[in-house]
Amino acid sequence: MKTINDFFENVITEQMIQGTLSGKRSDEGPDKVKIRPVELKGEIRYQASAFVGTKVLHTNYSGEELRDYLERELKEHFSQLQVQGTETDGTILVSKKGKMTVKTRNHSAGGRKSGPSGEGEKPVRILSHNRVKQYILKEGVPVPFLVDLGVMTAAGKIVASRYDKFRQINRFLEYIEDILPRLPKDRQVTILDFGCGKSYLTFAMYYYLRELKGYDVQIIGLDLKTDVIENCQRLAESYGYQKLHFCQGDIADYEGVEHVDMVVTLHACDTATDYALAKAVGWGAEVILSVPCCQHELNRRMKNDMLAPVLEYGILKERMAALITDGIRAKLLENHGYETQILEFIDMDHTPKNLLIRAVKTGRKPSPEDTGKLREMIAALYAAPTLAGLLHFETS
Repeated sequence: MKTINDFFENVITEQMIQGTLSGKRSDEGPDKVKIRPVELKGEIRYQASAFVGTKVLHTNYSGEELRDYLERELKEHFSQLQVQGTETDGTILVSKKGKMTVKTRNHSAGGRKSGPSGEGEKPVRILSHNRVKQYILKEGVPVPFLVDLGVMTAAGKIVASRYDKFRQINRFLEYIEDILPRLPKDRQVTILDFGCGKSYLTFAMYYYLRELKGYDVQIIGLDLKTDVIENCQRLAESYGYQKLHFCQGDIADYEGVEHVDMVVTLHACDTATDYALAKAVGWGAEVILSVPCCQHELNRRMKNDMLAPVLEYGILKERMAALITDGIRAKLLENHGYETQILEFIDMDHTPKNLLIRAVKTGRKPSPEDTGKLREMIAALYAAPTLAGLLHFETS
């Protein structure tokens, strides 16, 4: 494979994992460019992420457009293109006089190296690609916000101490993938993320829904910490995420929108989760994703004569109170026309706060008998949570 056209024909394909333009030769243009294939609206496109100082600019190309772009950049701005693929790796080197040297290596089963010498070589396996779980966000493929948030290195390698966070992000995106049919594609989708914190998952939602799936999505992240919000807003602007906004404020008082399609509340502490769920119900959100945290309310109030011997053990009472709180929340959402599930968010060995309530609006409500049983249980445990009051659910 001696010509640049042959290189583009055989290496720049859907089998490409990632590519990098480097060796900047002029004062103009980006410092380097990362390229990877993405699926947008059911079609394969190639996303070029150009690093200009502290900013990253994203452009999506068709295969033909990408080849024109790479050829132009190699002639004018860069001295090297490296491409890693599932079957073929390749490099183009540009000399100071503009001469291009093309090298490729085939590492498919039984494959042989083809290059200037034409000599054979043992196939090369890309272990980081072949041996790992195939996450929605791929290992080895740099994602700008994950790099800036310290989860990935600039080369796309997962930082060892942040691997749990990487797994958590992908697990969360899998839950969103399940509910995609409930989100409209013919209009803007509005998502509220209450208690967004450093916003790992907020950025992941935006990137997945808008960049990878092609949804017209607006996401608003809300948190009490002003410095955190300011940093997240700065990052969103640097990536060109025009419909990702961050606001400082309290969940209970937020009135910034009139209609919301999906509400996300992850690790909102104690009754803050209840206020977020009540807001979601009030907006008629189609989807609710909630990972509750620090469920103290029932631990302080819950009592029952029959369970008294067990409730004497503080750690058992705390855990029972947390589980019962989440169970009641799920049933209260069902009482307002949602189909609910309680799912494991991440593995138990990472954190005990690992239950996710996923609620999808159906309009179907439980029978009066089932509602009566819920009311009876709440009364027996003296366990009415804040959400019951916010949703005007009579508990006695």
